[in-house]
Amino acid sequence: MAGIPHDHYEPKTGGEKWLHGRLPIVGLMYDTIMAPTPKNLNWMWIWGIVLTFCLVLQIITGIVLAMHYTPHVDDAFASVEHIMRNVNGGYMLRYMHMNGASLFFIAVYAHIFRGLYYGSYKAPREVTWIIGMLIYLLMMGTAFMGYVLPWGQMSFWGATVITGLFGAIPFIGDSLQTLLLGGPAVDNATLNRFFSLHYLFPFIIAGLVIVHIWAFHTTGNNNPTGVEVRRTSKDEADKDTLPFWPYFVMKDLFALAVILVVFFAIVGFMPNYLGHPDNYIEADPLVTPAHIVPEWYFLPFYAILRAFTSEVWVVQIASFVTGGIIDAKFFGVLAMFGAIAVMALVPWLDTSTVRSGRYRPMFKWWFALLVADFFALMWLGAMPAEEPYATLSLIASAYWFGYFLVIMPLLGVIEKPMAQPETIEADFSKNYAPKTGGTKTLVNPAE
Repeated sequence: MAGIPHDHYEPKTGGEKWLHGRLPIVGLMYDTIMAPTPKNLNWMWIWGIVLTFCLVLQIITGIVLAMHYTPHVDDAFASVEHIMRNVNGGYMLRYMHMNGASLFFIAVYAHIFRGLYYGSYKAPREVTWIIGMLIYLLMMGTAFMGYVLPWGQMSFWGATVITGLFGAIPFIGDSLQTLLLGGPAVDNATLNRFFSLHYLFPFIIAGLVIVHIWAFHTTGNNNPTGVEVRRTSKDEADKDTLPFWPYFVMKDLFALAVILVVFFAIVGFMPNYLGHPDNYIEADPLVTPAHIVPEWYFLPFYAILRAFTSEVWVVQIASFVTGGIIDAKFFGVLAMFGAIAVMALVPWLDTSTVRSGRYRPMFKWWFALLVADFFALMWLGAMPAEEPYATLSLIASAYWFGYFLVIMPLLGVIEKPMAQPETIEADFSKNYAPKTGGTKTLVNPAE
C-alpha cells in the first residue's frame, strides 16, 4: 500500500527471485494480503468480501446458465423452463443466480451507505468513490438486462417501459431508443442485444473492481474515526494498523459464512419470494399487466422517476424555460439519473472538514432520515401511481435531492463537530483494548 510504511515482499529462493524479476505477481499478492489495515474497522467493513463473492457467483452461474439459454423470443421462456426442469441442478443454478443479484444489491447498498456515513468519499479517495459509482451503474444495467431474459410478462413490459424512457431525450431520443431495441419495439433483436450485454457487463465490472481495489490500496482504507494512518514512520503505522491477513480475512470470512447461511436458506426454501408472479407467464405483447414494477432494487429510483408529473411546479417551470423541450417524462428521466449523480458528486457537495459521521451530531439525524427516505422510496416505487402515493413520492424525492444539494453543504458550515481521537491507536485502545492490571492489551478487532 503506497504511502504507509510496511514490510514488502522479499523473494528468498532462486525461483522466487527469477519470477519476481520478470513478473512480480507474488509480490503483488503478498502486498495485497498483508496490506496494513486500520485496526479499528468495525462490522460495516465486511461488505467488500460479500460483494466479491456475489460477483464471482454471478459470473460462474451466469456462464453455466448461458450454455442452456436460447436468446430468441420464441424459445427464451421455454429454455428457462428447460433449465428449471431438465438440466441437472438447473433449478438451483437459476435460483442462486436470481437471488444472488438481490444479495449483490443488498451488499452494495450497505457498502454505499456505510461510505456516506463514514465519509469514505473524502480526499484522497474521490477517485475510489467515483469508480465505485461506475460499478454500481453497470450493476444496474446488468441486472435490468438480466431481468428481461426470462421473457415473462414483467420482463417484456418492464423492458418496454424502461427503454421507452430513452425516447424522451430531446433530438436523439428516438434514434437512441431504436438503436437500443434494434427496431421500433421490444422484440427478438432487443432480446439478443440484452443477452449479449448482460453477458459482457460482469467482466467489465470485474475489471473495474480490480481498479477499485487498487485505488483504495493506494490511498489506504478509511476507518470509523476518519483519522488517517500515521505515515511518518513504520513504527507509528504499525501502531495504527494490523495486517489484512489473518485478522480481517478471518473476520470477513466469518461474516460471509453467516450471510451465506441466510442466503442459502432463502434459495432453498423461498427462492421466489422477491420475484414477481407475472414473470412466470410467458411474454404477451397483447396483454398488459395490471401493475408494472421493476425488481426491488430499482424501486427507489423508479419512485423518483414517477414522482415528477406534469402537475409538479418544478416540471412546469423547466418546461416553460426550455420551450417544452423538458417535459414531464424527460424531467423524470433526468431526476432518476440525477438521484444517482448527486451520490457520485458527494465528495464535492460535503463541505465538512470532519470525515466520519460518528463525530457529527447534526449529520447523524439527517443521515438517519436519508436511510428512512430510501426505504420509503423503495416502498412507494412498488405502489400504484395514484394518491396518496404520488404526493408521498414527491416529498421523498425532494428530501433525497435536498439532502445532497442543500443539507450536506450547509451542515459543513453550521455544524459543530465533536472532538476526534488523535490517532487510530487511541480509538482502538479506547474501544477494543480492555484494561488488564493497569495495562491495555491489544485484541483481535474481530472479537
